[in-house]
Amino acid sequence: MLIFVSQPAFAKVLDLYAQAQGGGASGRGVAGAQKDSAFAEHAEGGALGGLVGVELFFVDAWVEHLQFVGGDGLVGTWTQLMVGLDMDLAIGDDPPPGQKAKTFFELGGAVGFGMGTGSQVEPPLDNSEISDKGFITELRAGLDYRLNDVLSLGASVPVTYGFLFKNDVANDVSNQYQQVSVAALVHLRLHLEFGD
Repeated sequence: MLIFVSQPAFAKVLDLYAQAQGGGASGRGVAGAQKDSAFAEHAEGGALGGLVGVELFFVDAWVEHLQFVGGDGLVGTWTQLMVGLDMDLAIGDDPPPGQKAKTFFELGGAVGFGMGTGSQVEPPLDNSEISDKGFITELRAGLDYRLNDVLSLGASVPVTYGFLFKNDVANDVSNQYQQVSVAALVHLRLHLEFGD
């Protein structure tokens, strides 16, 4: 059984991190003229990708890319640029003096911009390959277990709300929609932390 103990939140001064991640995702269009063709509704299934970011105190900025695979192979890619706040709360017994806790509950929220394609990207990416784009907000909760000073293994559940539009005129309401999506992801994270 996991027990939350009365420890202060763990505040890193600076954390540079990168992670490989995979799992599954699903979503639905909830409003707007294009809700029936919402990106998240048609690009659901298995998810595989990566994330690279930096955290300064409690402020995070990251770039995340996921590829979605369904029964017919690749059904879409999603890339998002995010800025937000988060905190890490230690779980379990107090660590020995001079050591950091091994297990953390992570909770955070962010805002940003995302864009999706309905097929594999052919670099360099140009606007004609983007099917959907727009503004998003995200709440994320997860667990992270430190394997050593630079590697951790964890899981997270990001829930995202987006105000998006099909790749056409942005202020044309016939191109707009809103969607909600949720994913369940496991990750292997490499991080370089400075301060505590």
